[in-house]
Amino acid sequence: MPRRIAILGSTGSIGVQALDVIQRSPELTVVALSASSSWEPLLEQARRHGVRKVAVADPDAAARASEAWTGGDVLGGPDGVVRLITDCECDLVLNAIVGSAGLLPTVATLGEGIDLALANKESLVVGGELVMALAQATGAAIIPVDSEHSALHQLLAAERPGTVDRLILTASGGPFRGMRRVDLEHVTTEQALAHPTWAMGGKITIDSATLMNKGLELIEAHHLFGTPYDQIDVVVHPQSIIHSLIQLCDGATLAHLGYPDMRVPISYALHHPERVDVPVRPLNLVEVGSLTFEPVDEETFSCVRIARDAARVGGTATCTMNAANEIAVHAFLGGRLRFLDIADVIEETLAELPSRPVHSFEALGEADAEARQLAGELVAERAVA
Repeated sequence: MPRRIAILGSTGSIGVQALDVIQRSPELTVVALSASSSWEPLLEQARRHGVRKVAVADPDAAARASEAWTGGDVLGGPDGVVRLITDCECDLVLNAIVGSAGLLPTVATLGEGIDLALANKESLVVGGELVMALAQATGAAIIPVDSEHSALHQLLAAERPGTVDRLILTASGGPFRGMRRVDLEHVTTEQALAHPTWAMGGKITIDSATLMNKGLELIEAHHLFGTPYDQIDVVVHPQSIIHSLIQLCDGATLAHLGYPDMRVPISYALHHPERVDVPVRPLNLVEVGSLTFEPVDEETFSCVRIARDAARVGGTATCTMNAANEIAVHAFLGGRLRFLDIADVIEETLAELPSRPVHSFEALGEADAEARQLAGELVAERAVA
């Protein structure tokens, strides 16, 4: 029987590429799809892949989808996405939802004991300890889809506990690599969205420009692999050929290499523990020529430092940080906030909202709402005329 896959966030870049991987794999079949609000491309995907269960998180968009489609069931709202997971009888959920909206579906998936292919790093940034405890309690596996964490997952698979000294995440450096703060004072949205390596959605691309994505990935790696923060490094690697490295106790360093193509980590997660052919170009090191590395400029790209500091504080700090980042990035994309103010809004939100212990997902929801309210006020104070 083919492995039955539910794809959450199927109209985004990861979801579209996952459908391409599934279409080429007779051992996989897609049984459910969801989108935030893009109901028209969602229904087109459902028709093309013979899917009869879909969910649309936005209630108004879900109502329009219900009117337009008679080929199956349309579930609406965030609860509809959860019901999609519990009703579709899937073997694996690929969570490619953007932002903290992905946390509830992650909890629903793991709570049902369903294996999770995780492309939503915010699930672990916001609720890492609770999410990992839930996975352990139900026995559900979490297979990372982010290219860096997929690389680490593969590198660590053969290593015994106690042999790994350090994890090293690589960063392309984004569109503003090598620039100083003074160079970024008048950055436009179009410039920030021009990523040199990856094609991604707006929010993720801006996180790559501020390097907040590396801060989020540092936190994700800590929870996924149980590695202390002082044993996780980030290094800028502009070619994006090495996706991550691990340093071992005997002095060896192992690296995962390949041309940047998200179909590789997607296929790894969907087929795990098997491997299958993926139609990507084999790495040609002579063609690449050279691989270079630089330290992260945390004075200019302070989001990496902010994320690491919040992670070390623990409790609700990373939830607060993530919420403030989502508000600030949305404001920047809407032309209401300057690029350099993104980090300032996050840092001020953290300063004004002390961290609290996390005992439940409800407590995280309260911290998230509080942070969004304050960050919104801080954005309004800095609003671009």
